[in-house]
Amino acid sequence: MGRDRELGVLQGFVDAVATGGGSLLVVGEAGVGKTSLLDAAVAHAAELGTRVVRVSGVEFEAEVSFAGLHQLVAPLTAELARVSSDVRRAIGVAVGLAEGPTPDQLALTNSLLALLAEAADREPVLVVADDLQWLDRASATLFGILARRLGSSRVGMLGVVRTGEGSVFEEFGLAEIAIGPLDDDDAAVLLTEAFPEMPLRAARQVITEAQGNPLALVELPARLDSSAEPLLGQTSVGRRLRLAFARRIAGLPEKSRGQLLLAALDGTGKLFPGVSLGELEPAERARLIRIHPVTRGIEFRHPLTRSAVVELSTESERRRAHKRLAGRHPAGSEQRAWHLAEAASAPNEEIAQLLEVAALRTKGRGDPVGAIGLLLRAAELSPKADDHQRRAMFAAYLGVDVTGDLSDARVLLTEHVGQGNTAAAVAIAAYLVNSGGDIDTAHRLLLGAVRNAPHPVGGWDASLTEMVYVLLSNCSFGCRSDLAEDYWAALDGLGLRPPEILDLLGNTYLAPTRRAGLSLPLLDETIAGIGEQADHAHAVRLGIAALYVDRIAGCRDALWRVVEHGRRGGAVAAAIKAYSLLGFDGVLSGDWDGVLRLTEEGLAVTTGHHYRLLGGFLQYGQAMVAAARGDRAAVRRIADDLVSWAAPNRNGFVLQLAAHARAVDAMSHGEFEAAYHHALEICTPETLPADRPAALWVLLDLVEAAVRAGRTTEAGEHVADIHRSGVAGYSSRLAMIAAGVTGMTARAASFRTAFDAALATPGADRWPFAQARIQLAYGERLRRAQCAAQARSHLTAAMGTFERLGAAPWAARAGAELRASGAPAGHLASRATAQLTPQESEIAVLAAAGLTNKQIGERLYLSSRTVSTHLYHLFPKLGISSRAALRDALADLQAPEQT
Repeated sequence: MGRDRELGVLQGFVDAVATGGGSLLVVGEAGVGKTSLLDAAVAHAAELGTRVVRVSGVEFEAEVSFAGLHQLVAPLTAELARVSSDVRRAIGVAVGLAEGPTPDQLALTNSLLALLAEAADREPVLVVADDLQWLDRASATLFGILARRLGSSRVGMLGVVRTGEGSVFEEFGLAEIAIGPLDDDDAAVLLTEAFPEMPLRAARQVITEAQGNPLALVELPARLDSSAEPLLGQTSVGRRLRLAFARRIAGLPEKSRGQLLLAALDGTGKLFPGVSLGELEPAERARLIRIHPVTRGIEFRHPLTRSAVVELSTESERRRAHKRLAGRHPAGSEQRAWHLAEAASAPNEEIAQLLEVAALRTKGRGDPVGAIGLLLRAAELSPKADDHQRRAMFAAYLGVDVTGDLSDARVLLTEHVGQGNTAAAVAIAAYLVNSGGDIDTAHRLLLGAVRNAPHPVGGWDASLTEMVYVLLSNCSFGCRSDLAEDYWAALDGLGLRPPEILDLLGNTYLAPTRRAGLSLPLLDETIAGIGEQADHAHAVRLGIAALYVDRIAGCRDALWRVVEHGRRGGAVAAAIKAYSLLGFDGVLSGDWDGVLRLTEEGLAVTTGHHYRLLGGFLQYGQAMVAAARGDRAAVRRIADDLVSWAAPNRNGFVLQLAAHARAVDAMSHGEFEAAYHHALEICTPETLPADRPAALWVLLDLVEAAVRAGRTTEAGEHVADIHRSGVAGYSSRLAMIAAGVTGMTARAASFRTAFDAALATPGADRWPFAQARIQLAYGERLRRAQCAAQARSHLTAAMGTFERLGAAPWAARAGAELRASGAPAGHLASRATAQLTPQESEIAVLAAAGLTNKQIGERLYLSSRTVSTHLYHLFPKLGISSRAALRDALADLQAPEQT
């Protein structure tokens, strides 16, 4: 009634599925008629010969990871048998029907696409997903990714979500149609058709109080009579509807109510064997459910009915129902574990173990919030106090490390510190580390926990892995040789080969100046396969392993997905770490305006969640940009704040970050002796200490400051140390810097060779600030060697980059050198010096024409994230920092260069 526009949109979408594919989200409040419109779309699909697969979020299964995926896959068993073994394995593992390593989101999405494509090979497929606000987070995230990849697939996804429920699905930017209330005229027609004998006065009151809600119009008046209580009162429409349904449910026979409860808690719509449809006829006559004419399954007429059924049941009735439902699912599945837990009335170790295993699987699939809930329930069901505390502490640890909840660990700190409990020690230490607490206290707790930890029979388990990871992290923040030695000794004492990620982190993060070369091939291979990594903690740890060896670029997409997950209220702590990693990367790669935007957002989160340490990392990004741009007051304020809490807590890494910002600030203001001493706070005369990986970020500052301060001998020794260490082989940035500082210290006869090698390093333009500083140093030496024309080329390029970055003190220095070289005025105007690739050119033209990243991606068959990455790289080439300047920059690029 009154839905011609909406029906037209939905039918048009279903028509398009037959030849193309795509997705559409139907949004509206409870009772507004979304499911009725969905039924109309399904009927239209049936008329066209389109196959329909229905999925529905169930309020009482929202904690069961991949419950929605299980519903989608169940009707496609014939197609599942025809796809490749890899596809079957990935989907089987996800829904608990097969054993094996948890597939990441990219592999699972691709597998689901392959399965649906197999089904669509015979006839178009329409996936209909109702009540998405109650779909489990893992399925919702997977379906959201899938929905964006259905173009040209003959597979459509039609989703329905209730307004204001905060569904994950709403965050994917899908096309939407909003279903609003009926106007008064349509409401009057609908009410008259449903209740033709209703008095006019009563009808007017119903129309007024139903507020255009169709379900309220047809359901609420059904219980009214002349002697009834006041019509509707001041209760909300949703509450009134639930009360109306509750009255009908209460009047059903006991057996009917029992079957409704099973259906409400299960969500599959299947009848139990031996149940007669006669037991459900009273509920059907009361218009609470429908019996499907073909499948004979149960369909609730509205989700509020399902909620009312559960609310009216007793605790013992719900436990009995869950026990029966557990028998529907295979042994080892998360659904079985969850139903058994809901059925339990006393501690049960077997069920607790099932929940613990399910929690680890859930975390691996990208749902750490769900994993914490399962662990806490496992703790409640643990008969032994030690098992109870171990599981509860692991949940608290995940809250600290992944989801952003420091409150539980703060309580543990006061209750359990000093009691020697291993599980509590790890949670407390994680709290200390993340809140910026004392490094040595955390180290003692962790070292004792690792030494006292029981060795797992089958090798490393999740608890031991997390314990060693926190110990490694704390040692890296302490930046002292004694801490690192304790770590390696503790690792040797375990007598077990560490998991791959811990091996990578030990070599590339804790001790990269000595050990990174051992792991670079494996690191590159692992980053290449990062895909849409489902486990947010793992994605972040891979980014950490990439940090000092300049491979964050390969992790950017995965880290941004972690950020987006945190923005939706998921893995908040993991998202803060991703902010930090992206901020470190942005400082080196020259996206300084992006660093400031990122750190502003990230600091708001760290402040709200009390993650002082991670907030310090973000402050470093702000300080480094301020230092290069000449904002001395900002550098002093930030550095002083970092030192004020890092020094008493012996956090050497944060102290080094503050020293680095001060070194660059001193360089920007020509205070080279001071800059050298600040750099030595990180490097020490040894140049590349084993326990100070941040030295890899400071090599250019150290040598350049020494050269400009007249410390020729020290500069030469530092350069020799750099070459002996072999770090030039780690990345293009370090290779460029090693050659560049060689040029700075070389004799007159050989400096050109070194500088040319530096600037010819493949990928040198990925590090614009370092590259421009080397160009500036080269230009200065060329001018002093009376090679003015060659000097001007390098000085002009350097000045253009400095201006583009907003590094005013450095641009002024380059400009002074240009004037001293006799450059004409035209050379002082900065312009782009690098050519765009053909794909960058095409993207730039489309972006300049006003197309969004999504529209560009659709036209060029690229993801919107890939388009964003290309724009990120081409903006510096054009000397701009925003889309608004693209049109003029492209015009300038085509204009003849001024001489």
